[in-house]
Amino acid sequence: MARDSNILGSWGNKESMNLNSLVLNNIMASQYFKNALYEKKTYHEVVDEIYYQVKHLEPWEKGSRKTSGLTGMCGGVRGVGGGGIVSTAYCLLYKLYTLKLTRKQVISLTTHTDSPYIRALGFMYIRYTQPPNELFEWFEEYLDDTETLDVKAGGGCMMSIGQMLRQWLIRIEWYDTLFPRIPVPTQKDIMEKLHAHGPYKGDNYGAHSRYGYDEYEEEEQYQSKTSNAIDMPETFGNVASSSNDRNGSYNKHYSSTSDSYRDKKYRSSRDDRSRSRSRSRSPDRRRHHHHHRDSSSERYKSHKHHHRRSSERDDRRRRDHYRSKSRTPPPDSRYRNDKRDRS
Repeated sequence: MARDSNILGSWGNKESMNLNSLVLNNIMASQYFKNALYEKKTYHEVVDEIYYQVKHLEPWEKGSRKTSGLTGMCGGVRGVGGGGIVSTAYCLLYKLYTLKLTRKQVISLTTHTDSPYIRALGFMYIRYTQPPNELFEWFEEYLDDTETLDVKAGGGCMMSIGQMLRQWLIRIEWYDTLFPRIPVPTQKDIMEKLHAHGPYKGDNYGAHSRYGYDEYEEEEQYQSKTSNAIDMPETFGNVASSSNDRNGSYNKHYSSTSDSYRDKKYRSSRDDRSRSRSRSRSPDRRRHHHHHRDSSSERYKSHKHHHRRSSERDDRRRRDHYRSKSRTPPPDSRYRNDKRDRS
């Protein structure tokens, strides 16, 4: 649709406004939407309702959605398992969609001076209903807008309009729901335009001021990994298992890998030490070692030979001694000697 035309078309699912099915079902079942908003028939009445009722931009009221026990298809940002009390902001957002806003009315929302939440719902209306290749043109003028608002239910997340729009251009997650997915080629074109536009020029509001520059490479890889979910915003992403399971399997794999690496490193260092010791032995030292071994063997042989000779000599002396003591003169000679003495 041409920009000079006042008719504003809608992209994607024209019945659901590209909202998550669980969010849409809760909106349609909400007593606030069926009763209070049913009476609002005009654009100005709905804008006044936004001014008085909207306090945050989350899809669920604080503490109304329990996801602690939900895993797999029912957990995280998929929003298909655990419902809650849908927020006033999203009820009014869908109410605006039922009014079939014109281009001038949407521009009037984004430039409203009474409340930043009126402006935020105008930009959110654009994010949900307009073609991805036109989003940057809608948001470009406001990428450095410094008007602030608290987007978290219950408070605690202040950001400016410019920072919020930068985040919406590069991420599809928004608390416990998803924006319509941007095709990868269009996403790359948006990132290039963000870089050309430059960093956020307003005040620094923490980590959100980095959106659009430091995370370009990370977001490009993230989009390329999930390029198979272009037409399925409800089932976007690879969250088939819980984060605890993914972390556990990762830690287990990491520990086994590190153990094998540590064993391999130990073996290699041990082999290196043995090779270095063998190289450190010089030829002279080895010759000296062999000479020492040869001289020792010679001394051992001479000592053994000397010990054998001395033992033989001692045995001979011992035999001669026993032989000398065992000799006795014959009886006749002894008798003759005695007779000779008596005479």
